[in-house]
Amino acid sequence: MGAVPAPVQPLSRIALVVHPGRPIDAPLAALNAWAADRGVAVVQVSDGGEAGRVVAPVSPLAPGDLVVAIGGDGTVLWALRASADHRAPVLGVACGSLGALTTVAAEDLAGVLDRVWAGDWIPRSLPVLHVESDVGARAWAVNDFVVLRRGGGQLMAELDVDGERYVRVAGDGLIAATPLGSSAYTMAAGGPVLATGTPAYVCTPLAMHGGCASPLVVPAASRATIIVSPGHAGFDVELDGQRRPLDGERFEITFEPDRLTLVGFAGADAGRGLTGLRRRGLIVDSPRAVARDTR
Repeated sequence: MGAVPAPVQPLSRIALVVHPGRPIDAPLAALNAWAADRGVAVVQVSDGGEAGRVVAPVSPLAPGDLVVAIGGDGTVLWALRASADHRAPVLGVACGSLGALTTVAAEDLAGVLDRVWAGDWIPRSLPVLHVESDVGARAWAVNDFVVLRRGGGQLMAELDVDGERYVRVAGDGLIAATPLGSSAYTMAAGGPVLATGTPAYVCTPLAMHGGCASPLVVPAASRATIIVSPGHAGFDVELDGQRRPLDGERFEITFEPDRLTLVGFAGADAGRGLTGLRRRGLIVDSPRAVARDTR
């Protein structure tokens, strides 16, 4: 991720994706006033995430649109999915504390839109994991792809990398996560955090029943294969925390480094994501280290 300002391009429209339940009146009013002053049209992306909360005319995304996601990280994930075909940049607006994907607090939105209008922003590229099954089903994930046991039984699954077996797992399942997703489900399951920009992804067994297999960091150019033996109860697939139908029992996973674009700013987005982890309380210093500060 570089710190070179994006080229100034005409902003044709603002395309909204909004949280279905959070209070958004204040940032929405600020955005509408800003757009009216500059003659910029405001529409709403019909992505399914808005759950009937319509705040602007609904329209398909078009070239030149800036996608603005008002809510939180989940809303930004919806917006990224909506933006993917056009590779439209997404500006994440936090109605609450800033997360991993939100760039601006709601009260600062008008000033940030001025910067975007002037071209004073940097593209923050996000990688994705592509998944293809043995029956031709395809999907992709910004954070993680998960196979999970269903019901009370265990899930049997095999993890290979470039045709070389790593482990056969009996347990709750397996996670494959991008560097961004490495601070989510996989970290909670004991996996490592991959700093932003790491050319790799991580595969983590879930509640493995016996055996021994640490989370595996996979090079970006390598292909991971998860082969599932579902048993009587079957299994579920999650993409970015949402259960989705994906037929098949063999899943090939590949890494694409720059599929999506978030709006970022020089300085604020120049790090490796570690400051954000500390700010959100996901990484916390040892009590003994903290105690030294008071001596």
